[in-house]
Amino acid sequence: MILQAQRVGVFVDVQNLFYSAKYQHHMKVDFQKLLALCLNERQLIRALTYIVQTPDIDQSSFINFLSSIGYEVKSKTLRVRPDGTAKGDWDMGIAIDTIAMADRLDVVVLVSGDGDFVDLVDMLKARGVIVEIVSFPNNTAEDLKLAATLYMPLDRSILIKGSKA
Repeated sequence: MILQAQRVGVFVDVQNLFYSAKYQHHMKVDFQKLLALCLNERQLIRALTYIVQTPDIDQSSFINFLSSIGYEVKSKTLRVRPDGTAKGDWDMGIAIDTIAMADRLDVVVLVSGDGDFVDLVDMLKARGVIVEIVSFPNNTAEDLKLAATLYMPLDRSILIKGSKA
């Protein structure tokens, strides 16, 4: 049940969302619409986005845009290993932030389809937090959908062709 008095934290795995929108729909995410969808007229406590930056792409205008519409932006640089492979995800950071804030939230909205979050979802639910997963269905692990208190599939209505993502 969604209540306006619920305290909500929104945690957006930008890379997961960006690539799902890009490769599945050939469009970009409207992050303003996304935040409104996640809140559903409830009380926002914090909205965080997690970005991995690569040295060859300037994301400063995107980061400034996200900040201007109410998101806190956490950013890290893509790490290249000695063997040439790259590592750049925020799974651990997202988990730490959601756990750290869980006592001050009624609802955690996790915008990601990454199945690595199943254990986090289970732990948050065991602590009495409602966990909503918001993602594109075709890019979401089935066990993550099942673990969620509520799964909200994204569709083309939150996508744009412009430069806001």
